[in-house]
Amino acid sequence: MNPPMLSIDLTGKHALVAGVADDGGFGFAIAKALAEAGATVSVGSWPPAMGIFTKLLDLGKLDASLQLSSGKKLQFAKIYPLDAEFDRLEDAPAEIRDNRRYRDAGDFSIAGLAAAVKADVGEQGLDIVVHSLANGPEVKKPMLEVSRKGYLGAISASAYSMVSMVQHMGPLMRRGGAFLSLSYMAAERAVPGYGGGMSSAKAALESDTRILAFEAGRKWGHRINVISAGPYASRAASAIGFIQEMIEYAKRNTPLPEPITAEEVGNTAAFLCSPLASGITGTTVYVDKGYQAMGIAADRSAGGA
Repeated sequence: MNPPMLSIDLTGKHALVAGVADDGGFGFAIAKALAEAGATVSVGSWPPAMGIFTKLLDLGKLDASLQLSSGKKLQFAKIYPLDAEFDRLEDAPAEIRDNRRYRDAGDFSIAGLAAAVKADVGEQGLDIVVHSLANGPEVKKPMLEVSRKGYLGAISASAYSMVSMVQHMGPLMRRGGAFLSLSYMAAERAVPGYGGGMSSAKAALESDTRILAFEAGRKWGHRINVISAGPYASRAASAIGFIQEMIEYAKRNTPLPEPITAEEVGNTAAFLCSPLASGITGTTVYVDKGYQAMGIAADRSAGGA
């Protein structure tokens, strides 16, 4: 008789992945992995990109990406408009609210998302919340040139948005819920070119994970973790301008000399959000082929591997 096998089972769980607007990023990969494990998945999408995303879904253009191992197709329970730079709709300036890409979206704030989720799944009808959100309006500027507005914009969109998500979504989750966000090595080490205050935002995100894990754990029993992923050429990351160089450098210098895949991040996320990870909270988990373990470049000219 074969012994029972451990499996990631999220059957009966409802997950919300905030920050999905195409099929090429970590957010989509995480949503798919959660669905593979049996979860019902809803997503939050940035209003300016949401129209194109939903149209591509309706036209079947993303069917290949939506294919699950069971042969079924991933179906999002709901697609919510979300601009996580705004806690309440009234926080958004008039030029945003009146913009044609926003005005028909309804309440696209974090509070609006929470109200919509509560109306759809009820009080404590949510189990998993994934924060796959980042934006740095001046990401191409070095720190010596970034403005206060650009710096604070990066912190607001990429770090405080997680704090706000926990504040608003925590009460809607069943006890023992799981929050997860996405970081990058620039939170800990200098990555020239990753500018605009984004490194500071990622550092804040990782620091906030620890204190939020304590507070949300004591208040609701929720777990909060963050994945520090290696460089990956998503549409958002490509805006940095040298992502391919970062990927190649990491590939040459990691213990496992190969690029990471979105699926690897998705699978790790599914584990961290599952009962198998019930003892893990307040932790940064690296999915980077071991790059964070290296103290010197392996491809250096003298004595390189």
